[in-house]
Amino acid sequence: MQIFVGLGNPGSKYAGNRHNIGFMALDRIAEDHGFGPWKARFQGQCAEGRLGGDKVLLLKPETFMNLSGQSVGEAMRFYKLEPGDVTVFHDELDLAPGKCRVKMGGGHAGHNGLRSIHAHIGEAYRRIRLGIGHPGRKELVAAYVLHDFHKADQEWLDDLLRGLSDGAPALADGDQSGFQNAVALRTAPPRSSKTQKPETVAPQAEPELDERSPMQRLADKFR
Repeated sequence: MQIFVGLGNPGSKYAGNRHNIGFMALDRIAEDHGFGPWKARFQGQCAEGRLGGDKVLLLKPETFMNLSGQSVGEAMRFYKLEPGDVTVFHDELDLAPGKCRVKMGGGHAGHNGLRSIHAHIGEAYRRIRLGIGHPGRKELVAAYVLHDFHKADQEWLDDLLRGLSDGAPALADGDQSGFQNAVALRTAPPRSSKTQKPETVAPQAEPELDERSPMQRLADKFR
């Protein structure tokens, strides 16, 4: 069994925030893969289902971002799982909008949700880093992540969420390359060339030079 965790803040006020892209990812996976209804458990909202060959618990902590680790730790201990069985989907300022990267272990880079999870289960869990871009200045970060995605973001956001859902079974099976490929097919599909090569036209043979005299040509007509 595995736990897929999406990070965000509970309530309609925060639903469209950049900080809530982890919640959005889990909602898309649950809908596309026929997970059961969301139920209140482990200080969060949970849905159960299967991805690939594994049973997976989707968990959206409702403790607010800064205390996400409480919910994750409680669920992990209940199922007697290890940190390596946990995958966390979260927003990433250091990646361009729409980019997705997989990371195992390492620091929390100042992300308050990851900081809390580190404190409760350690750092040896898998993260799915979902790029939202950076506002440019450190003092603007808090307002930026707690602001809704713009309308102009909706196209790449939808492609990213679809890709995450497409790749979720591969992710659950430990196929990181398969997961990344599924995401890439949605976010950066191969371009088909619309330029067709011009048809090759065979050069026309030049007419043969008729070296007969007028009298010979006239005579040949009556032969």
